[in-house]
Amino acid sequence: MEAYKRWVRQNRDYVHSLESLANGLTWLLPERFSESEIGPEAVTTILGIITAINGHIIDTTPNQNIRGYVEPYSFPYPLCLSALKDLETLVEVVAQHYYGDDKKWNFLAVTEATKVLVRLSLFRKSGYKMLLHGGETSNDETHLDSFTTQHQNNLGENPWNLEGRALSALSSFGEKARMGLDAVWLRRVQHQKAIIEPTVSRVERPTLFTMLSKRGLRGALFLIGEVLFISRPLIYVLCIRKYGIRSWTPWFLSLAVDCVANSILSVVTTSVIGGKEQMFHLSAPEKDEVKRRKLLFVLYLMRDPFFSKYTRRRLESTEKVLEPIPIIGFLTAKIVELMIGAQTRYTYMSGS
Repeated sequence: MEAYKRWVRQNRDYVHSLESLANGLTWLLPERFSESEIGPEAVTTILGIITAINGHIIDTTPNQNIRGYVEPYSFPYPLCLSALKDLETLVEVVAQHYYGDDKKWNFLAVTEATKVLVRLSLFRKSGYKMLLHGGETSNDETHLDSFTTQHQNNLGENPWNLEGRALSALSSFGEKARMGLDAVWLRRVQHQKAIIEPTVSRVERPTLFTMLSKRGLRGALFLIGEVLFISRPLIYVLCIRKYGIRSWTPWFLSLAVDCVANSILSVVTTSVIGGKEQMFHLSAPEKDEVKRRKLLFVLYLMRDPFFSKYTRRRLESTEKVLEPIPIIGFLTAKIVELMIGAQTRYTYMSGS
């Protein structure tokens, strides 16, 4: 195992290229999105877990240039969350195949509940900082400039706001319908930034009491907003389990929770509360995370019943218009086919 770790750390670019190629080829596997797609999904899940393990190995590379460097957490939260997200689609496919469309929601509810518990534990362990990329990207490093400014100003600011150098974004649509920058590349950026910050030591994480006592109402609102954002996928799947995927109730309730969570975050970071200027500053990666969360609203266009009533018709009409055009018509048909197939999977469109 140690030999494999050394090889991954020494050949990270090569490993990343192989992972990207393999994950892309899984979309060309036969029987993808068919009734018997357990095999292709199992291959995709295994590749996803291997990618997560390799990313964890790179993240935990011992760095002798950082004074006082220690492992962020005794439990590998990002690795656990990445593995759970990769396993969730396989769980959905297997449960649907053996137990049917209705009972599969019981298994998905258990999976989402597990993810919520892990994220809440990570939220507490991190000192109640914003989770980046659902907890898959670390928000546990201190930027050198912020660290220096804090000591020069001597304002006693909570270091919770100044930590985190991850650039959070959505992964590709082919990797559970997420968009944006690749998470593996982000981990490499984090590691490179850590190398040029040799004098930064670990700052003690604030407790819930410390956070609330210093932040007051603003801190309490932020806490509520983050808990809502973390819990939203579980609320959504439980509503689907009760009302059915064709009901508007889960769709509207999930949208309401997302709107409330994002509104709270906007209030605590940009508004004046109690006649005082806002003091809740977000780091650069946290601002990127806010943008990512806003982009997740696009997934509501792909969720039933909205997709069946509106989006699918628009996609099919576009396909018919472009069908006579050589090459473009073929590519459009393939893209529409993949989108309609991916839409049938809850885990691809859940945004969790």
